[in-house]
Parts: sequence; structure tokens; C-alpha cells
Amino acid sequence: MQNKALDGYISYALATAHRSVDTSIKARLKKHGVQLEAWRIMECLDTENHLTMGALAKAVLINPPTLSKLVDRMVSDGLVHRLIAESDHRQINLMLTDLGRHRMLQIRKDVEDQDEVLIGKLDGREQSVLIDLLFKLSN
Repeated sequence: MQNKALDGYISYALATAHRSVDTSIKARLKKHGVQLEAWRIMECLDTENHLTMGALAKAVLINPPTLSKLVDRMVSDGLVHRLIAESDHRQINLMLTDLGRHRMLQIRKDVEDQDEVLIGKLDGREQSVLIDLLFKLSN
């Protein structure tokens, strides 16, 4: 729902879009028993092996203490495991377990379906422009 008093603000338009997308994706992830941030962690670990906790926190958009608590739960659930970094023994790397990879692949389908819904609202040029603009605003 738009509000005429707020319609002219970019920050309001972004917040409105975020709320809609966030609500939809969380509903899809709920059936897998996974938080949005846990899915982001699994996706990152699937494409980048041996990420440090600091790099992962930055990539998945959460602060390090929150990441540590979430990773503790994911380790308990058997989705990820920790390894001491080979290059710096003070750092901890995370890796998906086989169970974590299996769950992530199941979840990925729902996330891709969500993206298809969003893509369906835009033409090809709009998609590209929107992605570029959003990343430009986030830097």
C-alpha cells in the first residue's frame, strides 16, 4: 500500500519493496525450517569454500555476533562444520556438510521461484537496470 505523503521518497519505496520481498521469501523458507540468513550462509558456502566468519558476516549482511549464534545452531543441526583456517590458525572457516548442501539445494528451488515472480513483474531491461541501481545505492 502506498502513502501519498511518502511516495516521493526513495527510502520509502525501497523499504516497501524490501518488506514485500522479505515477507514472501521468509514464508517460502519457513516450510524448510530455515531462517533467511541461514539460507544466505548456505548459498555463500556452496560457491565459496573456506570463508572466514568475518567475510561471511559481510556477505550475508549480519553482524559477527549474530552470525556466531546462527552458525552454532547450524553446526548443531548438522548443516555446516567449522575448520581452522590453513593460512591463519586464528581464523575459522566454515564449510557445508553433505546434509547442508542437500538442504540448500532444496531451498534454492523455492528462492529461484521467488525470483521468477519478481522477474515476471519487470521486462529484461528493467531487471538489469534495477539490479545495477540497487547495487549502486548499496555502495
